[in-house]
Amino acid sequence: MARLVIVSNRVASPRERAAKAGGLAVALREALGTHGGLWFGWSGETQVNPPDTPKVFRSGRVTYALLTLDPDDQRAHYAGYANGSLWPLCHYRLGALSFRRAEWEGYRRVNEHFARALFPMLRPDDIVWVHDYHFIPLAAELRKLGFGGRIGYFHHIPWPTPEVFLSLPSHAALVNDLSHYDLVGLQTEQDVRALLTYISSEARGWIAPGGVVGLRERRFRIAAFPIGIDADAFVTDAQASVGSEEEQRLAASLGGRQLAVGVDRLDYSKGLPSKLAAFGELLNRYPEHRSKVTMMQIAPVSRGEVAEYRALRRELEELAGAINGEYAEFDWVPLRYLNRPFQRATLAAIYRNARLGLVTPLRDGMNLVAKEYVAAQNPDDPGVLILSRFAGAADELSGAVLVNPYDVEGMAEAAHAALSMPIEERRERWQANWEKVRTNTIHRWCETFIHELVNAVDQFDGPSDLLGEARRG
Repeated sequence: MARLVIVSNRVASPRERAAKAGGLAVALREALGTHGGLWFGWSGETQVNPPDTPKVFRSGRVTYALLTLDPDDQRAHYAGYANGSLWPLCHYRLGALSFRRAEWEGYRRVNEHFARALFPMLRPDDIVWVHDYHFIPLAAELRKLGFGGRIGYFHHIPWPTPEVFLSLPSHAALVNDLSHYDLVGLQTEQDVRALLTYISSEARGWIAPGGVVGLRERRFRIAAFPIGIDADAFVTDAQASVGSEEEQRLAASLGGRQLAVGVDRLDYSKGLPSKLAAFGELLNRYPEHRSKVTMMQIAPVSRGEVAEYRALRRELEELAGAINGEYAEFDWVPLRYLNRPFQRATLAAIYRNARLGLVTPLRDGMNLVAKEYVAAQNPDDPGVLILSRFAGAADELSGAVLVNPYDVEGMAEAAHAALSMPIEERRERWQANWEKVRTNTIHRWCETFIHELVNAVDQFDGPSDLLGEARRG
């Protein structure tokens, strides 16, 4: 097979342990190790007048290339356009969307910088796989420089409906950039429909069977590739936690009470205020659960330099304090609110001992916490997953109790029903979820995308065939 080249904003160091790096980083590193390849990304460093060439080092069969950015360009690219425009847009938070032409220009400038630095390192038959919204224009920039090999893109966050996407002043340019990829991967079929609808109605492109698209002189394919987790590794960690010191500490702190757990980055897309409010509503409407259930919300700080995120943190601290102030007893604190991350083995132990897994984002591309919670459960006595219908995982996990994260009372009712659920129903629901989690793993996702990218350009013989097929369809 041709060499694999991966481009991402963050590059996992070869010295970073799997428990810290996360499933995606591990899977990508494994794919590179299997095929041999290059991982290209930002070094995490900024410098005025940075060098045009990346820092390059090798570990095993993988070459790592890390590029330093100008501080003004990095701010415009990352905090500005990527996370000030694209992130809120894709999560349907138009009130938080900020568009400035200088940041849009900085975003494109960084993509051009990446392309110029990467192009000399590429071989004609390389397979290039670009990850996420930071680098949508990268393929177009590489094509300008003359690279004619296969390039794929995977969008890890939701893709908005046309009505929402049109709110972005640069929407047409972004979709034109996407047309320079051979394969565009999205998380769900709903995301695929949203993008195809925009292309057919707004961009006046052609849609052929199988998600093949003709747009101007380009042809490419759009398809859903729902991402998974390293299910076996999570099962192993959860089983290893049984009887461990951490599990004993957790059990002792609970004092025989049931545990409800949520694990989310501290981000406005995660619906954290509603989740905490729903737990307070559970204790208010169903007093039989007082002193019987403890909620643990783990919310590592994310983008702490952004004012909106600092405001969210203050709001959550006030909510947690209010709930504990109203319902706590001298021997029971209803809500444990933690702002730091935990390693995978610790999370597996927490998940395994939690009767409820609370995954209630306002909008999410997939949400792997839902799948991790399922994998960590004891099959004989599993907990119940309460899942937002607006998370991509809702399409796969049919055994979850689906909720509307905007309905605080409805979430409280769902939590009450789950806490009261008979063990037979809990086992049946878990089994349905586990079948999906164990078959659609991160490794299968990775292999499938690479296979489809290798074969993507063979869908049609040429643009004329595409147009003819579309007209016949």
